[in-house]
Amino acid sequence: MNLASIDIGTNTVLLLIAEVDGKGTITPIVYEQRVPRLGKGVDASRNLNAEAMQRVVDVLQEYRSLIERHNVERTIVFGTSAVRDASNKQEFAELIHSTTGLELEILTGNDEALWTFRGAISGIPNLTKATVIDIGGGSTEITVGDEREIFSSVSLNVGSVRLTERFFKHDPPTPMELENAIAFTEDEIAKAARFDFKGSTLVGVAGTATSLAVLAQGLKSFSIGAVTNYSVGKETVSHLFRTLQVMASHEILSLSSVMEGRSDVITAGALIAREIMEHFGFESMVVSERGVRYGIVIREWEKERQ
Repeated sequence: MNLASIDIGTNTVLLLIAEVDGKGTITPIVYEQRVPRLGKGVDASRNLNAEAMQRVVDVLQEYRSLIERHNVERTIVFGTSAVRDASNKQEFAELIHSTTGLELEILTGNDEALWTFRGAISGIPNLTKATVIDIGGGSTEITVGDEREIFSSVSLNVGSVRLTERFFKHDPPTPMELENAIAFTEDEIAKAARFDFKGSTLVGVAGTATSLAVLAQGLKSFSIGAVTNYSVGKETVSHLFRTLQVMASHEILSLSSVMEGRSDVITAGALIAREIMEHFGFESMVVSERGVRYGIVIREWEKERQ
């Protein structure tokens, strides 16, 4: 069966059209990313602004035309952190339905963590125990488990856009702004301090992880083959953070086309990744291009099987 999954995040809107065979193996057919930054200002106002909502609707209309070219049995559209946090989320859902005919599902933080985990490990062979981190724009999910069950999971209110908007008032950020952002991140990730990470492989999904893989390899453009299951070391992540923190966003943009729509928030994303690796003793991170979109496809396939 062919399924479509659209992830409306704080920074990006991602499309996956995939074929799922009888064993649940996912083969991507279409993989698209746009950066309308729905969550701009949500951390302060708790409201989605009209221009941002319209940018997302424009992307959804584009995606719908792509979906119509394939024999898709079901399309699932879901929102994560920015939508969860917004007081006008119902207005946004109604706008989407009236303009595109699509229904918006709002994932809880726990559901986002679960299906991100399931999606991430579906693309990594011979994995026994994993810690999956999803550094998004508004939140970060940390989930520990294996192919059979989730052991521990938490959704943290720290993400690359939220951290940037809350602490970085200068471009590049000042040393004091960085110190405050680090202290806030440390307080948030402490919520996972009692998790049993022993024996697990760290897997990073979403834009921060894939961007770090691109920068680590010096790639000028995105290559799904180059980032899939690429292992980036703790020292490399620390080096990238030290490099990015003294660069203005226009300088970061010149590093790679992947920085389009991300150049002003990747420093915060690298900060979060570094703190997690440092505090929980991970020497490397396997990067997966798979995440919650893939997990939601798995969820729908499992429903069909039942």
